Amino acid sequence: MAKILLAEDDDSMRDFLAKALTRAGHEVESVADGEEGLDALGSEAGAFELLLTDIVMPGVDGIELARRAAEIDPGLKIMFITGFAAVALNAGLSARREAKVLSKPFHLRDLVDEVARAMEAA
Repeated sequence: MAKILLAEDDDSMRDFLAKALTRAGHEVESVADGEEGLDALGSEAGAFELLLTDIVMPGVDGIELARRAAEIDPGLKIMFITGFAAVALNAGLSARREAKVLSKPFHLRDLVDEVARAMEAA
């Protein structure tokens, strides 16, 4: 399956998502914010296949994390999770990148299915 970098500032949500993705057969590294995400990407450039990030986080938010992640690893797939229905995503991402957005609340099956679709599109 996929090696996923999960960036989510809510501890319980991060743990919940990481467990669900691990149960689905993915290898997951979890970080609490965008800064930690950038550190993980920088120290393991090319090691991740998918970035799954919350959009609204303190400090480096998910959109900035995704923009910078795309610079570090242009082949990295990106998915966003958010509790906010209307968020402008294209501001920081290049026109050629497509990113899936899952709005909270979502069913864990939906998350696992979307990750599988993203990886199949690779």
